[in-house]
Amino acid sequence: MHDAGSSVARCPRVGATYEGGDPALLERLLEVVDYIEVTPDSLAIGAGEDAAIVPAILEELHAAAEEVSVVAHGVGLSIGSASGWNTDYLRLLDELVEAVPLDWHSEHLAYTFVDGEPLGTMLTLPRTEEALELVCERVAELQRRYGIPFLLENVTRLLPDADGDYDEASFLNELCGRSGCGLVLDLYNLECDAHNHGFDIDGFIQALSLGAVHELHVAGGVELDGMKLDVHSRGVQASTVALAERAASVAPDVWGATYEVLKAAVPVLGHDTIVGEVTRLSAALS
Repeated sequence: MHDAGSSVARCPRVGATYEGGDPALLERLLEVVDYIEVTPDSLAIGAGEDAAIVPAILEELHAAAEEVSVVAHGVGLSIGSASGWNTDYLRLLDELVEAVPLDWHSEHLAYTFVDGEPLGTMLTLPRTEEALELVCERVAELQRRYGIPFLLENVTRLLPDADGDYDEASFLNELCGRSGCGLVLDLYNLECDAHNHGFDIDGFIQALSLGAVHELHVAGGVELDGMKLDVHSRGVQASTVALAERAASVAPDVWGATYEVLKAAVPVLGHDTIVGEVTRLSAALS
């Protein structure tokens, strides 16, 4: 297994998402990235208890791990669901961890299920003491189960904030302090919230315990009816790159910065554009 802590001297390393089954893209990415980030949910076929990662993709990733690091970033765990998280996702992560050495793994600080029924999207958690205790318990279980660093990512707000006991930065500070997990700071998500809801990015960064930030995410999306959407389907705006430069300069222990692109957007953007975005990010942060 690669040592995530060893990346500090070169901090931050640069990576990109890769969802398997595109060897031409993988070959290009291996020339420019330090790691690839994979989503167990996207590597699988089938659904529910029948879901399984495609064996050929596991072989592909195992071979790639000889050249670069691999990290996992899930979308389906639903770590904040009061009725229980998604055990089907955990089975997929088990498959991935058994086959491929991972430097770290991460999830969204959100819930995607209510009483076992999928919402079809991610919603932010109420920032209450009850929710904080619930997530901390689940983080502890993940840390025991996998024994590698675990990070949680800030997600965009689709609904107005509910009343809570904490503001966003203090909730994340408490979460990391109590549980020992780290953070994926998704910079495009922050920009979406600033555009859509007037979120104060500067105040948030100043209040956040930046030592817990170990990965940065950058992406580009679209606007619909004046609302900026967290859809990873475009190149990265200059403002997002600038925010990544700023975050990397003030967070003392960033292991990597990841360019995210949906698998469905790969044919639209093309391999040259994706590789170019990774190279651009690397140059900005070097």
